[in-house]
Amino acid sequence: MAEIAVVAISVAKPGCDEQLRVTLEGIVGPTRNEAGVLQYDLHRDVQEPRRFVFVERWESQEALAAHAKSAHIQAYRKAVADWVEHAEIRVVSKIA
Repeated sequence: MAEIAVVAISVAKPGCDEQLRVTLEGIVGPTRNEAGVLQYDLHRDVQEPRRFVFVERWESQEALAAHAKSAHIQAYRKAVADWVEHAEIRVVSKIA
């Protein structure tokens, strides 16, 4: 198994940052209970508070794929569709 990391960024539309924050915080607990999760931490950008950043580590690509299909992530995606201005997900592997 090759460990992978994810940096997931969501930028809230103006006026939607608190709704997005609460919803993002709500998926932390269920995700931390998933098989294969090593780290799942939510951050808020100090200079741009509408920007939220997840720093994640997973045991494998398969564990990440299962996470993406989980019920709480599917529900999250539907809930925030109108609140997110921009989203970006980068899957990376550690090289040093």
